[in-house]
Amino acid sequence: MAHVAAWKKDLVNELVEDMREYPVVAVVDMSGIPGQQIQSMRAGLRAHAKLKMTKNNLMLLALDEAAKEKPGLEELKDCIHGQCAIVTTDIDPFKLFKKLESTKSPAPAKEGQLAPMDIVVPKGPTPFGPGPIIGDLQKIGLPASIEGGKIVIRKDTPLVKEGEPISGPIAAMLPKLEILPMIVGLDLRAAYEDGTVYHRDVLNIPEDYYATMFATAAHNALALGVSIAFPTKETIVPLVTKAFREAMGLSIAAAIPTKENIDMLLAKADAQMLAIASAAGYTSDSIAAKLSARAATVTAAAPQQAAAEPEAVEEEEEEVSEEEAAAGLASLFG
Repeated sequence: MAHVAAWKKDLVNELVEDMREYPVVAVVDMSGIPGQQIQSMRAGLRAHAKLKMTKNNLMLLALDEAAKEKPGLEELKDCIHGQCAIVTTDIDPFKLFKKLESTKSPAPAKEGQLAPMDIVVPKGPTPFGPGPIIGDLQKIGLPASIEGGKIVIRKDTPLVKEGEPISGPIAAMLPKLEILPMIVGLDLRAAYEDGTVYHRDVLNIPEDYYATMFATAAHNALALGVSIAFPTKETIVPLVTKAFREAMGLSIAAAIPTKENIDMLLAKADAQMLAIASAAGYTSDSIAAKLSARAATVTAAAPQQAAAEPEAVEEEEEEVSEEEAAAGLASLFG
């Protein structure tokens, strides 16, 4: 610092003070952003952040100096290259990343820039009326013709593939066709907070990513707890309900009568009796009446059975309280 000009020392000292004052220090990429747009972005951040641009070597000096009080800050030096700036803020890195992403907007391409995606001119009318511009369109490979007093593109035409450089004539024509293929804005490279540096690949996650992940983990843990019969505050109700349902099924299969299953046992016995009577050809007025009534019930219920059964099961499960389930188990096994 002894051989650095006074204005440079002052600028470095300002950066160092900002890095010490604010809990979050970030490096942002400024490549390709017009000066007017930079001023607008700086104004948008002013309430919670400071954006400072200077020579890269001065930012490196400031990071080294501030790292004496904030260990780990020197890791941001790897992000100081090309056109970049320092952002100091009280916004946490994840919120800062989203805020900076919101500053991005479409922009016209410049000659020599690499296409961020396939650039395709769609089929249809252009903003141009008949004139010499039709020749310019044809020169860059667009199948242009005049229809209904307008210059139209006869088919979807790819001009530049993703990753290829954009030529001067194409770069000049795209804005006239209202095609802005570039996205410019403050691109967060990395951010420092509490001794940790968060890079873009960590910060660039969907807003509900962790909430969804925790919800899925909780659901899977509950399912596992019920599957292995592991009692907890969360699993005890499903476990007792499951035990009651299985005990009820076992008691009906084994024909063990209880006050909870007696109606079902009688209905099962009645159905078995009717089945035997029907198979044996035994008829009486009462059995014939029951068989007719049963056939009519089955016929009427068949169209609704698929939709009604799951709902009925859910309602039945909801009606079983812990006390009822416990009473049912006690009645079955003494």
